[in-house]
Amino acid sequence: MRGDYQQLVDEISAALGAPATLEDRDFGLIAFGAHEGDDDEVMDPVRTRSILQRRSSAAVRAWFEAFGIARARTALRIPPDPAAGVFKGRICLPVRHRGIVHGYVWLLDDGHLTDLELGGRGAPADPRIAQAMETAARIGALLADEARAGSELGDLLRELLVSQPAGRAATAAALHEALRDTLRFTPGVPLTVVAVLPWDTSDTDVAPLPSLPGLLAACALPAGSPAPPAEGADEADNAPQHGNGHQGRSGAGGRPSSAAVPALAALVRLRSAGALTPAHAVAEHLLRSPRAGAAPAEGRVPRGAPRGHPSPLRPGAAGIGVGTTELTDLPATWREALDAARAARAEPRLGPITQWDALGPYRMLTALPGTAPDPAVGPLLTPAHAELARTAEVFLDCAGQASRTAQALGIHRQTLYYRLGRVEKLTGLDLADGEHRLLLHMALKAARL
Repeated sequence: MRGDYQQLVDEISAALGAPATLEDRDFGLIAFGAHEGDDDEVMDPVRTRSILQRRSSAAVRAWFEAFGIARARTALRIPPDPAAGVFKGRICLPVRHRGIVHGYVWLLDDGHLTDLELGGRGAPADPRIAQAMETAARIGALLADEARAGSELGDLLRELLVSQPAGRAATAAALHEALRDTLRFTPGVPLTVVAVLPWDTSDTDVAPLPSLPGLLAACALPAGSPAPPAEGADEADNAPQHGNGHQGRSGAGGRPSSAAVPALAALVRLRSAGALTPAHAVAEHLLRSPRAGAAPAEGRVPRGAPRGHPSPLRPGAAGIGVGTTELTDLPATWREALDAARAARAEPRLGPITQWDALGPYRMLTALPGTAPDPAVGPLLTPAHAELARTAEVFLDCAGQASRTAQALGIHRQTLYYRLGRVEKLTGLDLADGEHRLLLHMALKAARL
């Protein structure tokens, strides 16, 4: 089907004599026409990055959407803006099917399309534009078919990931049949799940999956999706209670857990069970989507920022579960991937992409109940003591070595000792006691989640 897109894009390029690019509605590259001629300025930075990175940035998307392309029913003209890296003007052809926008065809205007009548407001469109819009409609029909197929697979994947053990085999069989019919999937192929957290689900229309090697299906799991219990466990004993229970429970001080944030689950085919390279490639691509993350990078919470109160939303992170060849294992793999994404989002040194088997102590911490912090440590987690909390965490990360800690924090050793004394007085813990250190270290790490 991707070859069909290329052929249709080439048709539009030939009809209008201009390089054309086809992107989905999330500005992911699908196909592009050849750039003819020696004018390097036609290859402005925005088009070059779109082709090389196979996606336009969120800033580029926002700039173009400001011209109303998501609402447009006919072709519209975008003026050049060298300050934004757009050296040449563009004509945008919205790609729609049954009223839903599925993507955009972009035509670079080197000047010969300036007088082309685009139509609208009672004026007929130039025949070449009319022909191009007809071709764009054919592209829209193909994208809609692809979106429907992806939606069906995504629905089955979602059903499996939240399934109870009793019905898991039947749900896995239905997903296997759909994958076989749609993607010629065969049994025994190693798979894993990639979790991207958070994922914007405000747009309820179905968008096609990006064409990525190994990506089979994807679904968004909204807040409140229950965590599937472990195989053989009593369902009453698995009432949602964990921080990764997908229930949107509140932790200490009414602070919502990351379960309250929608996440994307992506099913990825691997070359072999232990080779997670395809999953990393999918995760990198998905994190560049405008739907990944809920705030710009500058919104990231600094290490040691107040943890007891709501804080600014951070950029997205991705987690990867351990590979498996059994579809019935995917709910457990999903929990691993989501835990890894939670940990990567909480601990910058792990992210933005990490594997579950690389989490270290966070493998245990992500499975702990989302309860209030230990009473001894609670006062340290208030905004007024953020610097003390940071000092204590770095000290414990450095295995209690004062010289390493002072160097990491950029402070004098005497300043470090003063702060640690205040930590002991505030918490009542003795930092020379191994068990007290363990309690404090675990509580500080758990507070990140």
